[in-house]
Amino acid sequence: MSCILLIDTSTAACSVALCEDTQVIYADEDTQGPNHNVLLGSFVDQALSFADSHAIPVDAVAVSSGPGSYTGLRIGVSMAKGVAYGLGVPLIGVPTLKVMATPVLLYQEEELPDDALLCPMIDARRMEVYFALYDRALAEHLPVQAQVVTPELFLPFLEKGPVYFFGTGAEKCKAVLTHSNARFVDGILPLARHMAPLAERAYLRGEFADTAYFEPYYLKDFVAGKSRDMLKETR
Repeated sequence: MSCILLIDTSTAACSVALCEDTQVIYADEDTQGPNHNVLLGSFVDQALSFADSHAIPVDAVAVSSGPGSYTGLRIGVSMAKGVAYGLGVPLIGVPTLKVMATPVLLYQEEELPDDALLCPMIDARRMEVYFALYDRALAEHLPVQAQVVTPELFLPFLEKGPVYFFGTGAEKCKAVLTHSNARFVDGILPLARHMAPLAERAYLRGEFADTAYFEPYYLKDFVAGKSRDMLKETR
């Protein structure tokens, strides 16, 4: 049995959880933030105390790896590195947009159609969002990118079947994405408890990050030219 400490600070929400074989056994979260620098330390301490009091060894630390809030990701990743190093356990990076897709896949009242595509969105500025497009197996149909949302952007996919849009960037897209196959799911945030199945899969496959050199996703891949300016405005 594996126990993984889960940390997500990629948006205004701050959340920490523990999972044991994908089952969440402890969770603490605040969605009123951003209060990551105030709350994260105590959330992690309480989670580790819970594990210790129940004689459950922590086998790995998983952290949401972006894209998301520049400052939030740096706080979360720094904490995750420190805990992983201190416990002598591996570090796992979990893509934020896949974390957002998990509750849509697992907890919707109605089962998604076989041909459904999932489009998690994180608000950037004006009509820009960070997004990716996945199928039900979380195979990538469009890579993570920052774009201005237009009616034409998703048209080739909407013409083929339903696309579910959700996340902090989806609300402002409702007036633009009016195709009959555009579906919107409200109330989806990246939260630590939703990381459990993705973190467990990575753990079983041995897909670990280099604790010393691991960085949030967009710090490596988006910080260039115009993307650098967009990221600064999401802090």
